[in-house]
Amino acid sequence: MARKEGLIGRKIGMTQVFSDDGSHVPVTVIEAGPCTIIGIRTQESHGYDALQIGFGAKKKNVSKPAAGVFKKANVAPMRVVREVRLEKTDKLQGYQIGQALTVEMFTAGELVDVVGVKRYGWYGGDATHGSMFHRAPGSIGASSDPSRVWPGHHMPGRMGGARRTVLNLSVVRVMLEQNLVLIRGAVPGANGSLVMLRKSVKATKAQQAQKIAEKK
Repeated sequence: MARKEGLIGRKIGMTQVFSDDGSHVPVTVIEAGPCTIIGIRTQESHGYDALQIGFGAKKKNVSKPAAGVFKKANVAPMRVVREVRLEKTDKLQGYQIGQALTVEMFTAGELVDVVGVKRYGWYGGDATHGSMFHRAPGSIGASSDPSRVWPGHHMPGRMGGARRTVLNLSVVRVMLEQNLVLIRGAVPGANGSLVMLRKSVKATKAQQAQKIAEKK
């Protein structure tokens, strides 16, 4: 498991922005946070170092055990709760229960990783009587040309269950007031799905060169 700071977010969709030289850059818009710290896990008490964060308000259908956890932390109930593990205990310094984490932790030009669930959004036909088209995928290849099914053709299947991580994506823009982060390129997941946006776990070539220079 990656041990980097991050935020829970929601994929809004894709668009494009223009760089300083006038070229257009395809970006994915992610609503990241604000996330509230619900609990702090330390090596001494839990055996590992992590932040337990929540995303999205939940006003009803809160179970009693969950309500007790939120009440103990003195925070409002959250719809999504995740743990973000950190490298060392000293990384927890400066964090406290009830603190809000925002996109301020990211900067333009920084490399990040995005974790999501990817699956094609195919669905069956009408379920009405007599339609004769319920679970069939429809046409997958013309008979005369190309007279075959193209390799890698998308087929229907169970939604979800395929966790995917895209590494070293560049942050194009951070919009603090709107809690939005614009990431260069595509990220896994459908529009509206939950994603985890975290700091990159792999150093860039420039960072690696800097470390080598420091050792010399």
